[in-house]
Amino acid sequence: MKKTALALGMAAALVAGAASAHEAGSFIARGGPILVIANSHSTTKTATEIGLDVNNNAQLGLTATYMLTDNLGVELLGATPFSHKITANIPALNANLGEVAKVKHLPPSLYLQYYFLDKDSGSRPYVGAGLNYTRFFSGKLTSTGEQAGITDLQVKKHSFGPVLNAGIDIKLTDNLYLNTAMWYTHIKTTAKFSALGGDHEVKIKLDPVIFFAGLGYRF
Repeated sequence: MKKTALALGMAAALVAGAASAHEAGSFIARGGPILVIANSHSTTKTATEIGLDVNNNAQLGLTATYMLTDNLGVELLGATPFSHKITANIPALNANLGEVAKVKHLPPSLYLQYYFLDKDSGSRPYVGAGLNYTRFFSGKLTSTGEQAGITDLQVKKHSFGPVLNAGIDIKLTDNLYLNTAMWYTHIKTTAKFSALGGDHEVKIKLDPVIFFAGLGYRF
């Protein structure tokens, strides 16, 4: 009887250990579709007002989280390069030029997270805050932009800003999770180009809300 009780106790301990999730020292990788909703607006810094608007884009999102304690984690957000179409308008002429340019960017973010509830809970909501760095590249004019007489496009390459994060992990198995998350960050850049017989400088703020849904695996 004592041997049976001991065996059952050891089995229960092993099951309890296997069921633990977001505990100190664990590593969680997540992947799935990610959508950037660009709440863009622009400010012209030169004489003629030219409005630029950045569209939304979806890619593959990836996150990697290391649990410092049972409740504190540090996470890195990455993704395949986002590609945004840029449309232009000239208010003074009541002219909509359409899609005049395209630009790509990578927005890696690093932030500290706080996970609510116990480490063995079936679901764990969390919030986070940290720093975003965005690298713009491959800025180029479309055929429509070239036909509109726009030339010499230059896009500022670097942007730094705060990032806020919230999400939830829902346990499917001991190591597999369903995850949904969102971020808000401050991203800005500057476009310089020639058009309408002059040089122009337009500052663009994206300030996107970012949505993610995917699966996570705990190592």
